[in-house]
Amino acid sequence: MGFWEILLLGIGLSMDAFAVSVCKGLAVQRSDKKTALVCGAWFGFFQALMPVIGFYLGRIFADAIEAVDHWVAFGLLGFVGFNMIKEALEEGEGCADPDLSPKAMLPLAVATSIDALAVGVTLAMTARDSIWTAVALIGVTTFVLSAIGTAVGGVFGRKYEKKAEIFGGVTLMLLGLKILLENLGVL
Repeated sequence: MGFWEILLLGIGLSMDAFAVSVCKGLAVQRSDKKTALVCGAWFGFFQALMPVIGFYLGRIFADAIEAVDHWVAFGLLGFVGFNMIKEALEEGEGCADPDLSPKAMLPLAVATSIDALAVGVTLAMTARDSIWTAVALIGVTTFVLSAIGTAVGGVFGRKYEKKAEIFGGVTLMLLGLKILLENLGVL
């Protein structure tokens, strides 16, 4: 994957964290730097950590599934993207509470980055270069978008929450399709 593909991947993955950050901004009912930095740090760190774990798990099994790796990548990204869209369209519980403690943020950071674990497996099968560039770009992208999401939530509220998740889901599904079509020789 090239720089632009990884950037799109990072944007797609960060949409869950962006949506939760919008809720955090809405819950604190103001847009302040502390909330933006705390949300950005939690979500950015875990969004970077999970692909590393998935990458090394994927490397363990890479030889066994090399012949069908593009189908696996397509399936994983499609599944994650579809679930993001489905969750965005379902009636949810509402926004998060204003608590920024580790007890409140850890479960949110893990929950919003589980999809990045699957993407890490995909990277193990498709990445020709170092995983660290992808991880850094995904983490920084999530940090920035989460901080922006907190500010957006403090100002605009829920208006963009569902749209962001749908956009992220569609982006991941299209990246999966691109990987499949490239490996089938269509692109």
